[in-house]
Amino acid sequence: MNTAAAFPPLDAPRVQAVRAALQQRRAQVFEALRALADARGVPAQLRGLARAADEALRALMQLAGLDAAGCALLAVGGYGRGELFPHSDVDVLLLLPQAAGEADEALRARIEAFIGACWDAGLEIASSVRTVEECVQAAAADITLQTALLEARPIAGDAALAAQLRERHAAQLAPLAFFNAKLLEQRQRHAKYEDTPYALEPNCKESPGGLRDIHLIFWAARAAGLADAAALRRAGLATALELRQLRSNEAQLALVRTRLHLLAGRREDRLLFDLQSAVAESFGLTHRLAPDGRVLLRASERLMRRYYWAAKAVTQLAQILLQNIERHLRGQCGKMPQAQLMARPINAHFGDLEGRLDIADEHLYQREPRAILETFLVHAQTPGLTGLSARTLRALYNARSVMNHDFRSDAENRRTFLAILQQPRGVLHAFRHMNQSSVLGRYVWAFRHIVGQMQHDLFHVYTVDQHSLMVLRQMRRFFMAEHAHEYPFCAQLAADWEQPWLLYAAALFHDIGKGRGGDHAALGAREARRFFTQFTPHGVTPQDVQFIEFLVAEHLLLSSTAQKQDLSDPDVIARLAARLGDERHLTGLYLLTAADMQGTGPKVWTPWKEKLLQELYRRCLQALGGSAPHPAALVEERKRHALHQMRQAGVPEGAHEPLWAALDVRYFRRHDAGEIAWHARALWQHAGKTDAPCVVRARVSPLAEGLQVLVYTADVPDLFARICGFFDRAGFSIVDARIHTTLDGRALDTFQVVSDSGARRSREYVRAVQDELPRAIASAEPLPAPRLGRPSPRARSFPIPPYVDLRPDAAGERWILSITTSDRAGLLYGIARVIAAHGIDVELAKIATTGERVQDSFLLRGGALKS
Repeated sequence: MNTAAAFPPLDAPRVQAVRAALQQRRAQVFEALRALADARGVPAQLRGLARAADEALRALMQLAGLDAAGCALLAVGGYGRGELFPHSDVDVLLLLPQAAGEADEALRARIEAFIGACWDAGLEIASSVRTVEECVQAAAADITLQTALLEARPIAGDAALAAQLRERHAAQLAPLAFFNAKLLEQRQRHAKYEDTPYALEPNCKESPGGLRDIHLIFWAARAAGLADAAALRRAGLATALELRQLRSNEAQLALVRTRLHLLAGRREDRLLFDLQSAVAESFGLTHRLAPDGRVLLRASERLMRRYYWAAKAVTQLAQILLQNIERHLRGQCGKMPQAQLMARPINAHFGDLEGRLDIADEHLYQREPRAILETFLVHAQTPGLTGLSARTLRALYNARSVMNHDFRSDAENRRTFLAILQQPRGVLHAFRHMNQSSVLGRYVWAFRHIVGQMQHDLFHVYTVDQHSLMVLRQMRRFFMAEHAHEYPFCAQLAADWEQPWLLYAAALFHDIGKGRGGDHAALGAREARRFFTQFTPHGVTPQDVQFIEFLVAEHLLLSSTAQKQDLSDPDVIARLAARLGDERHLTGLYLLTAADMQGTGPKVWTPWKEKLLQELYRRCLQALGGSAPHPAALVEERKRHALHQMRQAGVPEGAHEPLWAALDVRYFRRHDAGEIAWHARALWQHAGKTDAPCVVRARVSPLAEGLQVLVYTADVPDLFARICGFFDRAGFSIVDARIHTTLDGRALDTFQVVSDSGARRSREYVRAVQDELPRAIASAEPLPAPRLGRPSPRARSFPIPPYVDLRPDAAGERWILSITTSDRAGLLYGIARVIAAHGIDVELAKIATTGERVQDSFLLRGGALKS
């Protein structure tokens, strides 16, 4: 049947009149939303948008004759709650009469005309069409539909039909099963967003602490028969203060979401980097400047801090209220008679309430403030506890005013805090709970300043406080036998460490100076000294304080040295050893460095960086122990090991001699025995021949990801740039380059490269590199201009000002070029091309790309540098 003929499109002029009225009303609301000075007016404006949609839908439904046909139109989703964000879908449910009979086709035609008219009128509807029976049957197996029906709101049509659906759904709904399903859904949603509200680009609707968590509270309450906030309060499940705080933070998050929609011109719920500055400007936020004009806090950072504090408050309140609603529901179902529910006593202050730490008295913290820190000590000491009870969380939330200067100065509290740090287990969970409940920032006052502090360095993926806790997490794992297989070298070092708490303390404080301007390591060291000096009467020695201060002050030293300097240079190692002083400081700093890199983000700790750091540790340990062999002896030892490997590989006796005769001592210092043997095996037939061809050999890197590539060819001024150009075009990133010119004037260069395709395809690339790189090197064409790619949106939003430093090395024979900037495709080739254009030789290249931040170092030679 031709439905269009059966029921033609709705009268166009009347539809256009509906559209004009809707657009006018939406424009008024949008303007009002843009002009809002604070969040208090947001709910009214969102209700205004919903009312405008209601009026348009009623008019269109009447035009289509659906009300006369006995249908009912219901709003569902956020629209069902009576709020509509600027570019959100208009979710509707059209209920059909139970028995349409012969009129089915005609009714379908009316429905199609109605839906088409909705789009013509500017309503982006998401519609479903069902009978009451179909709704009830579908909802029985669909938690999303159960949720939609729970907050369905009649708009037009047959009110009795809408009431029938509400009654049938309420009779079918199993409140406790619904609650458990929604809780599982929340856990899955939180896992998708890394279980933290502190992601750098959070989704203000779906992320932990977002609007969806607030919706969950009221869905669960409604399923329990508690229709609104007032009913929650009357049932004793929420206090008036908690509900006010919840609504206040909901309005803050709603205002952020509204501004995102308006600025993006579409439905956009993510606080993307390229939108954060614009949203901050819409709030009237500006950069916070130091007296000398330096930016201390960007406008976007101020915005995000507001967001994180709101999300953190929602997370705290949701924990409290959902626990209370769960107990209420279980009591209703008879599965947990509340009168019989008693916590198992742990001590006079605390008990175990179904695996959660519960306080014995809701006024405990007001009466005995020292019990606040005792909460987390008991939690760490009591096996089987998985969290804090709603009553404990509520009491902590209400005890914020108690945690004042006197609280921080109390000697007993200092002993308790130290005891938490020194626990053999539960340390991480204790500090996580302390941060979530705001106790950590109120006791360690300097920590408060980094809560919600963003890091615009393009490689941290957490806020500063969450990064610090992630570093603590990694440090704890070094001391746990079950994680030894993940971090074997760190676990080996940790096994002999006698005071783990010193490292935990350094992990907490290592970035505590961020966000203030200046050297955050030096600022953090001062904060660590100031804080832990207070503990000297309680068993912390001045030497302990100095050690923590040292770790915080120098926590970037090892990574900077490993990634920027020539580790084969004895002077580099000697200077580092003198700065460290002894093995204990070296080992402690190594463990902190490894934990810091692993706790920064998934792309920071790579096998190659781990290899560099371990190599630096071993070389420095030899120097500190006085057992480091003389450089000449070290070279001879490597030669002996390399010869042994060559004999095992079947290299003829003496075949290596022409090559080794053309190499100076720096070559043998920069390469280990395995690399020296590999080079000799690959080159013994060509070494010493003036007409030797260009030789390229590649292998899967034995110690790290990616490939090792050997290039042996005639030395020409633009060789390094030509090789960089090849790898750039082939989709490889160079992470290390060791450049040598033999005594007979040939280049012997070794590159460590990685591909975006990952290590799984490394073997496929070996043959391609060996075949194609020689042709690129032999090309007589001028070096092409670099094709620099565009920076990523994140790098464009938070650009790193390019920094270039060129200075002579300690011996004054070579020069060190350091470059820091935002990464982009073709960058390394562009740098290499400039170096080649000035006739400068590259001896060593350390290419460090962390996230989207480049920190490259080059060891250079050339007459142009001396002029």
